[in-house]
Amino acid sequence: MAQLTDDCFAFSGPLLPLADMERMIAERIAPVTETEDVALNAARGRVIASDIASALDLPPFDNSAVDGYAVRHRDVAAAGETRLAVAGRLTAGSAAAVPIVQGQAIRIFTGAPMPPGADTVFMQEDVRVEGDTVIVPSGLKSGANRRLAGEDVRNGAVVLPAGRRLAEQDVALAAAIGLTRLNVRRRVRVALFSTGNEIVEPGSPRPDAALYDANRTLLAGMLHRLGAQVTDLGILKDDPAALAAAIGTAARDHDLVLTSGGVSTGEADHVRDAVEAVGRLVFWRVAIKPGRPVAMGVVGGAAFMGLPGNPVAAFVTFARVVRPLLLRLSGAAPEPLTALPVRLSFAYKKKTGRREYVRVALRPGADGVVEAVKHPQEGAGVITSLTETDGLAELAEDTTTVEPGSTVGFLSYATLMG
Repeated sequence: MAQLTDDCFAFSGPLLPLADMERMIAERIAPVTETEDVALNAARGRVIASDIASALDLPPFDNSAVDGYAVRHRDVAAAGETRLAVAGRLTAGSAAAVPIVQGQAIRIFTGAPMPPGADTVFMQEDVRVEGDTVIVPSGLKSGANRRLAGEDVRNGAVVLPAGRRLAEQDVALAAAIGLTRLNVRRRVRVALFSTGNEIVEPGSPRPDAALYDANRTLLAGMLHRLGAQVTDLGILKDDPAALAAAIGTAARDHDLVLTSGGVSTGEADHVRDAVEAVGRLVFWRVAIKPGRPVAMGVVGGAAFMGLPGNPVAAFVTFARVVRPLLLRLSGAAPEPLTALPVRLSFAYKKKTGRREYVRVALRPGADGVVEAVKHPQEGAGVITSLTETDGLAELAEDTTTVEPGSTVGFLSYATLMG
């Protein structure tokens, strides 16, 4: 189990700024400590437990970057052409046992080891072959088209630092230095359920006043993309005692209990009371829109996070609140979201004090420059506002007005869910 402190971060008073929320998570939540060895083909998305150093140079030997002819650069005339005798042929995987001597060239292919004495490779399209000789031009720099041993990785260098969340290219690097297994932190265990008398399982009979539950599908997918191990506990009704019992039970063998719905201040919103019955509420109002009511708590040794019930608010608060929490629990190094600049095509007004996320699609403007176009529907329950857009325009807490042509930060959905 992950160990968390249960002292209160922020409970009442002003809304908690996102920056303060992220700082508190980093300071107060400890990562899981258990590790396991996994095969490379199972390592994508896992978090490296300790530094991985290379036991060899990469590449291990000098080799050719192109198909062509390996030469000694000092044999090539400073001006005009030079005729050299073709003294051999080297393909990738063959050993370069015979050294090159003055006046010779070796036919060589990409990846083949450089012959002893050779330091430069002419591309085959830049030379002429006449019988057993090759004619090379002047002007090529010494060392051209040669890959040096260790130019990518030096023997002993740390290639995968502890806390790295492994992408495909990281796993490929591990393979390139000869590894077959990696020691990683175990997956974060997350218990997931939805709350509300008004939601039912997809595929089941739907009363007239009910909605099918989309949030668990949404959140489970985002959790899996971040490497979590998810236990789906279904839908719980708005019953304080049942909610408290479910949260308390789930906390015993999970690192995080994640719910959606029931965290506002209405009479039928019981999640807050349920958390306080079995643990401690840490904060429940974050300065973000959509999604201000976000409850975080500690139950035993597990974290609790309660998200809003509207799907768009659940999506945004997961990306901006749950994501850093989950990364911290997993032992991953911090991965701040980097918003890329984008030009707006619309005007927009907002209140100060909250960071606001506007759903936008990217389209070429009249001048060909990509710009962000706001989705026409702003409701936090409009799921098509997520499916018909490309990401979120991020408006800072102190921003009140933006106009067409303004530049703001843009977060793609791929970035938010990665």
